[in-house]
Amino acid sequence: TSAALTLLGGSVAALVVWKWLGKKMIQKKMEEARRTRDEGMKKMAKAVQQFREQVPRVQTDAILSLPLLELTGRLQEGSLSPRTVLYTYLEKVSALEVTQQTNCLRHFIPECEEQLQEIQQHKEKGLLYGIPVSIKDHIGHKGHLATCGLVQFLGTLMEEDSVLVKVLKRQGAIPFAMTNVPQSLFSYECSNPIFGQTLNPLNPQKSPGGSSGGEGALIAGGGSILGIGSDMGGSIRLPSSFCGLCGLKPTAQRLRWVLGLPSQPCPCALGPMARDVDSLALCMKALLCQEMFQLDPTVPPIPFNEEVYSSSTPLRVGYYDTDGYFPLPPCMRRAVKETRCALQAAGHQLVLFSPPRIPYVMTELFLKTCFADGGRSWLDVFTGDIVDPGLKPQVNSCKIPRLVKKLLALLLKPLQFLLLLNLKDVAMISTCRSVKEMWNHHHEIQVYRSQFISQWKELQLDVVLCPILGPAFTMGYPRKLLTAISSTMLYNVLNFPAGVVPVSTVTEADEEELKLYKGCCDDPWDRALKQAVSGALGMPVAVQCVALPWQEELCLRFMKEVETLSRDK
Repeated sequence: TSAALTLLGGSVAALVVWKWLGKKMIQKKMEEARRTRDEGMKKMAKAVQQFREQVPRVQTDAILSLPLLELTGRLQEGSLSPRTVLYTYLEKVSALEVTQQTNCLRHFIPECEEQLQEIQQHKEKGLLYGIPVSIKDHIGHKGHLATCGLVQFLGTLMEEDSVLVKVLKRQGAIPFAMTNVPQSLFSYECSNPIFGQTLNPLNPQKSPGGSSGGEGALIAGGGSILGIGSDMGGSIRLPSSFCGLCGLKPTAQRLRWVLGLPSQPCPCALGPMARDVDSLALCMKALLCQEMFQLDPTVPPIPFNEEVYSSSTPLRVGYYDTDGYFPLPPCMRRAVKETRCALQAAGHQLVLFSPPRIPYVMTELFLKTCFADGGRSWLDVFTGDIVDPGLKPQVNSCKIPRLVKKLLALLLKPLQFLLLLNLKDVAMISTCRSVKEMWNHHHEIQVYRSQFISQWKELQLDVVLCPILGPAFTMGYPRKLLTAISSTMLYNVLNFPAGVVPVSTVTEADEEELKLYKGCCDDPWDRALKQAVSGALGMPVAVQCVALPWQEELCLRFMKEVETLSRDK
């Protein structure tokens, strides 16, 4: 017996030591990654200093204030040089005005100086000639990591540029920075254990949104004029809403970043983020070129339709200010109402539209797609990793055995308050237990898409105006309100192009009205939302614009109309 106890004690001690060594190894890898990032920042600062010594008289503020269309014009005509523009933006970033305040940068791309030399060898100037572009962490750039905030990816450098980066470079753009993301990308906060928490440059108490939160913070902070994000549940649109930017989630297959990326029921879309709609349109026009279609034959060869984007024909606009599932704060509904009135006054036709069965879409279509295997594939990415505090509730919930989840689903169904803990969300998700169930699930998504399009067609709509989650949440609240993303998630399930346009800011009247906000039933979930968005005076308030699949140009044209009317107020 004593021998058995000794053996057991030794085994336990060995396990403890093994786990301790594992954690030490993880810590070492994370420290190395942070050190590499800091060294890159120092190199950037040194390069900027050398440039300033060579070219002391640069009108930095004037260059940084130029809209993208004006900046491209100046670069094309030669009145500004790509070198001056690149180093002006690098100086903005390396001066720590943006990065120290927000922690938005994951890595500086030193090869941007090589790209600067490369574009001067091109026979023709591309549409984005000389434009510095930031890209989200997981968009592959040769010689750099694509971490997704996970330790397991720290040792793997990309062997070549992704298709999107190749096309950007061919169009004369200069990728210069990679931006921070939440761990595993499955969050609309922006934090991971390796590179830390990203803050909103407009208010450091607020989140920049996610998962393209680093992009949102960098652009809103003035450190980038054009960025590329990705969106699987709102990851371009939520940071755009929280940071006061314009952002477009295209139809997922219109752009690709990995050759031959497998099709998914709710596919991830790649898209641009910028300060205005014209910038998004120029980016889409540049990317939808022969180079893109040749590099990835799975992308439909549909060039950007300038005629649709430039049209001034009155539109028939469907609208709603609530999806009947997640009640948004008063200021977001006000934004839809004011925009609707402005559109009507400008000669557009407005028609009330009610998106069908959002609770069903959220739980049975979207979350079931993400957790079809009970979350096991998602949990696998955390093997040998430290889980970020913002994800621990979801991770722990996914670890609950299937039988316990079923019991929880029955017990918690009437208890709305447990949504606050995200337990009910995960417990209520039914998984696909067989291939047949998975096929049926895919079929249900197609059926819903067909029904939604039929309803759209019956009303003869061109586009839809609807709310977006906002204003920016206070830090720590996105993790408590996972299902608050129903406003964006819907258009990932449908795979419709959807964009965000800031149209107002939070007023004192909004803050007063928020004090009376009860939500659905004044339960802890509603109170959590109230706490999340309070104290947002002066923060951006946005709306969402939607079109049918493959009609990005029409979506952008509608966004441009909304932007123009909001600025004319």
